[in-house]
Amino acid sequence: MRRSVHLLALLAPLCASAAGPLTFEKHVRPILKTHCFHCHGEDGETKGGLDVRLARFLLKGGKSGPAVLPGQTAASHLHEVLESGEMPKGKAKLKDEEIATIGQWIAEGAKTARPEPETLGPEHAFTDEERAWWSLQPIRRPKIPAGQVDNPIDAFVAEKLRANGLEFSPPAEAATLLRRLSFTLTGLPPSPEDMEAFAAEAVRDPEAALRRQAARLLALPTYGERWGRHWLDLAGYADSDGYTDKDLERKWAWKYRDYVVNALNKDKPFDDFVREQLAGDEMVPQPHKNLSPDAIEKIAATGFLRMAADGTGAMNDNAARNASIADTIKIIGSALYGLTLDCAQCHDHRYDPISQADYYRLRAVFEPGFDTQNWRTPAGRLVSLLTDNERAEAAKIEEDAKKVDAARLAKQEEFITEVLDKELAKAPEDHRDALRTAYRTEAKQRSAEQTALLKKFPRINQLSGGSLYLYDTTYKTKHADTLKKMAAEAADIRARKPAEEFLHAFTEIPRKPEAVPATFIFHRGDIEQPKSKVQPGDLTVLAGRRPIEIAEDDPALPTTGRRLAFARSLTDGKHPLLARVIVNQVWKRHFGRGLVNTPGDFGRLGEAPSHPELLDWLADEFMATGWSLKRLHLQILTSRTWQQSSLRDATRDRIDPDNRLLSRMNVQRLEAETLRDSFLAVSGRLNPLLGGPPVPVTYSEEGQIIIGIDTRDTAGRQTGKFVSLNGEEHRRSLYVQARRSMPLEMFAAFDAPAMTDANCASRPVTTVSPQSLLLMNNTTMREHAQDFAARVQTEAGSDPERQAERAWRLAYGRSPSLADLQEAARFITAQTEHYRSNPAKLEHVSGAPEKTDAPAELLGLAALCHALLSSNGFLYVD
Repeated sequence: MRRSVHLLALLAPLCASAAGPLTFEKHVRPILKTHCFHCHGEDGETKGGLDVRLARFLLKGGKSGPAVLPGQTAASHLHEVLESGEMPKGKAKLKDEEIATIGQWIAEGAKTARPEPETLGPEHAFTDEERAWWSLQPIRRPKIPAGQVDNPIDAFVAEKLRANGLEFSPPAEAATLLRRLSFTLTGLPPSPEDMEAFAAEAVRDPEAALRRQAARLLALPTYGERWGRHWLDLAGYADSDGYTDKDLERKWAWKYRDYVVNALNKDKPFDDFVREQLAGDEMVPQPHKNLSPDAIEKIAATGFLRMAADGTGAMNDNAARNASIADTIKIIGSALYGLTLDCAQCHDHRYDPISQADYYRLRAVFEPGFDTQNWRTPAGRLVSLLTDNERAEAAKIEEDAKKVDAARLAKQEEFITEVLDKELAKAPEDHRDALRTAYRTEAKQRSAEQTALLKKFPRINQLSGGSLYLYDTTYKTKHADTLKKMAAEAADIRARKPAEEFLHAFTEIPRKPEAVPATFIFHRGDIEQPKSKVQPGDLTVLAGRRPIEIAEDDPALPTTGRRLAFARSLTDGKHPLLARVIVNQVWKRHFGRGLVNTPGDFGRLGEAPSHPELLDWLADEFMATGWSLKRLHLQILTSRTWQQSSLRDATRDRIDPDNRLLSRMNVQRLEAETLRDSFLAVSGRLNPLLGGPPVPVTYSEEGQIIIGIDTRDTAGRQTGKFVSLNGEEHRRSLYVQARRSMPLEMFAAFDAPAMTDANCASRPVTTVSPQSLLLMNNTTMREHAQDFAARVQTEAGSDPERQAERAWRLAYGRSPSLADLQEAARFITAQTEHYRSNPAKLEHVSGAPEKTDAPAELLGLAALCHALLSSNGFLYVD
């Protein structure tokens, strides 16, 4: 006990509350909820007869007597078992500060903030303190702080800076600003020519110049590709099903990816964007046939609900079905709520006011579309885009092809009869009739004697349309070729059929209300233990401020309409979470970290907002101005806050080392896809083609995952064959096939999510040695450097200084210093001499190797280009 009292004395000052003594509701209950409710109160479980959900229950105690004796910390059984580590049983001991908080609360008299209820019904599931959590409060437009600023963002930021003895950093120079602007909006570097034009315009009117450049970049299709990638992270986009080792391909997931890109390029209002992804299929008439362009767009949007891993194409069992549903709810939670809803799947959320019933109420919104009892595998959920007219046209074409097939089969039978007669003539006369009868009898109808007889005459036994060419030269050159031509003719006819494409979509099968599947709470999350039935609805902690019930059925729709009602509720402009979550995600992409730096967790385990009033102002402004992402971008990008220099100084580092107060810009590393796209852009190889099926990935002969067509044999062995992608390999990384089990080496090294988890609300930014090794030694990197060098030779000629100047401007958006220029020129010359003495061939990731040595001048310049592409100046944006 001596250690307990000593620890309490040491930590008590840390637990003291400026508002008065500690209370059960605010200080103690959250600790007990996290560690103890599961066994002592939740779901009727009271081990040892102890319920810890109310202070008076602790005073009453259990089989061991009272758990708490007010004013007597050392004598209280609760404190004793926590301090000794005896409880929670089988789990880690509570943190010292948590034990100290409970100890101080007991010492102060075990007080409550208010009288406790007589019974704990659903209405008492959450305390007033939990209901008051910041992210669950209505979004209200705060007053803009006073000050001489044009942009409200700067007013909020400046107020905090002044309060902490800081001020804005100077604006970044023009070259830095345009590079920053180009990467943040398009994910691609600006051209040297754009840099020159912007620099000249910025001298006259920097604000107008930046606004014009931002508008220009926002109008480019590359904007939708850049920001589509951000949303696809949140959606958990993948071109494969995951879950099992087979990781089956999703051949039509790209339709959802293209929907996202197109919607963002059009600046589709974000509330529409969300509604369509949650319930686009319920916005268009049933049945889903002969779809209009608008209907196709809306149904394609529901691919959002089909991005979670789904192993039922390979293993269609109850566990796989429910795992897919659970991942979908997890995606909805982090992408739209900014909450870890999935933590309430097995029990009430340990930290946030989300009950287990809430989790299944949300699941009930989507249950009719999932329907585990009548589950549709991924292939069964595809929506065909073939119209009735196209289907009729295809049927007519098939009739024509079948006529050719029939003629070919008749001709084939004629040839078979001809060959059979010749082969029978070679057999003993007394066997011929029996052989003919045996051959003409269907295989499964043959007697044992017939089968045995045919085995004695293998040339007759093996005779078929496919083996005719083996019998003699005449049939090989004449008859077999005739059949091939007829088969090719039929194939050519079938090729004229309208191509059938599909949408990877989430739909609900219309049915009577009584046939809609019910949703049950699974006891402790066990899918084999359904308990009480729940109705669809939103989080109960929001009740009292807004409606949370969702109607079970909408009689105006052929489907239940639950998802449409939910989507409308979520986007009604009064929900406390959605707009906050979205503007925070946008802020994070522009600044490298969010106003809330845990964008997928606005709960207790997440970080509090650094500028809560600014977050709410942005959320309210976003909704009030039509949910326009492009307008939100301009609001942020035209702020002094975003345009600051990223240079550090001792004062800022001392007062605000993490730059949470935003007195400078954050330096940001390029993401994996942006890095690869930039390599392609500066080398002049980037293919700007938009949309369409993904560019395939495969294994190289060395076992690395590369872009290419799989030419392995059925046993998975390399064949050495190469099939050209005709420039597809140089498309943006957004279009590279996202196989969960096969991420490109560069993507894996630079922290791109492989979606082995449900989704990615925030990418990690690691700095590890494999990144440097990849940049130095990877064959793909050397190929990029060679392509970069070839472009520089074309544009700058053969003079080393002119080459260095051009390479510098392409890579960094600025000219080199005189010292850098001279050193780079000497390096090119030295490397060129090296390759004259040590010839080498060009590098290729795939395809036939070069037969002749590469020009020494190209390889010498490529060495410099490789160094530039691998440098921090290229990898990071100031």
